[in-house]
Amino acid sequence: MLVDTDAKVVSLKRYKVLKGQSSVSGLSSGAFMTVQLHLAHSSSFVGAGVIAGGPFRCAESFRAASALAEDAYVQNALYICMNPLIPQTGPDARHLAKVAKACAEAGEIDPVQHLKDQRIYIFTGKTDEVVYSDVVKRTKQFYQALDVPLSNIRYHDHVEAGHSIITDNPEDSPLPTNQPPYINNGGFMQSHDILDHIYEGLKPASDKLSGRLIRFDQTPFFDGDKRASMSSFGYAYIPAAVEAGAPARVHIALHGCKQGYNYVNYVNGRPDTQNSVPYGNRYFTTTGYNHKADSNNIIVLYPQAQGTDDGETQNPDGCWDWWGYTSANPNQPDYYSKQAIQIRAIHGMLSALGG
Repeated sequence: MLVDTDAKVVSLKRYKVLKGQSSVSGLSSGAFMTVQLHLAHSSSFVGAGVIAGGPFRCAESFRAASALAEDAYVQNALYICMNPLIPQTGPDARHLAKVAKACAEAGEIDPVQHLKDQRIYIFTGKTDEVVYSDVVKRTKQFYQALDVPLSNIRYHDHVEAGHSIITDNPEDSPLPTNQPPYINNGGFMQSHDILDHIYEGLKPASDKLSGRLIRFDQTPFFDGDKRASMSSFGYAYIPAAVEAGAPARVHIALHGCKQGYNYVNYVNGRPDTQNSVPYGNRYFTTTGYNHKADSNNIIVLYPQAQGTDDGETQNPDGCWDWWGYTSANPNQPDYYSKQAIQIRAIHGMLSALGG
């Protein structure tokens, strides 16, 4: 039975998680973070799902975009990694693959050789007006440049979808929509397709959930550091069979901007708490991950980012960091590495579960 998410806060406990069999997926900023986390800890994973996200270190494609590093990365994020004017101004996948190899040689991320047998799902909607399809296509090229076989990559660019994760829920937004909550009805559960591609031979999704959705304290994983721009709580779905001791795998599902459980809109640097959005729990309750995980003994971990807009951290939309806003030194960003505060926190959660 699915427990009310207002239930007490618990600690993550260790389960019989199969080592090196975890996976990760995400939408938008969660997709960019998916690629970063996947590269940083590729030895922990067997695959990844990228919905509307670009390649590794995309925001550093053109350092000369501005005199100040921080401004350059933001401009890269907007005009190269999201909305390039023409395809030719999009990210250079082969160059960024070389950057990834250099990071691995420097010990900043795991060796890229771990990627060669992994399974990658990549999706871009034909009507996505937030992250253009030309950029997402470069993510496919990026993984190919790192020797992931084309047969292991499932690339979708034919669905008339806006910027969203897709469900078969009639109450979700129309398929071409490009606005919050970025969950659109397209007649299929995209989360099921992602898990089916990463883990071959899965059982059909459960009609009724057997397990529980837990709320846990995230703050120990980032030491309560405000720079992390992460929420106080995270969520995880634990199937009943896993609670009873069955071997399990972990899938990390990363929401996009404006999708965290405590997202509020910032107006002139101040949170508009009087007009809070009502959909902050939908990514971890209605996107279908839990039902597919329930029948296949998969724990689904839902880390949560939150909005911050002050002199220290500028992340008003509650996005995961893929352009360097969490980096202590803007001239030497570490947001993509094992030492990045968000990556360290999420991987710490995975380790706490036993993965």
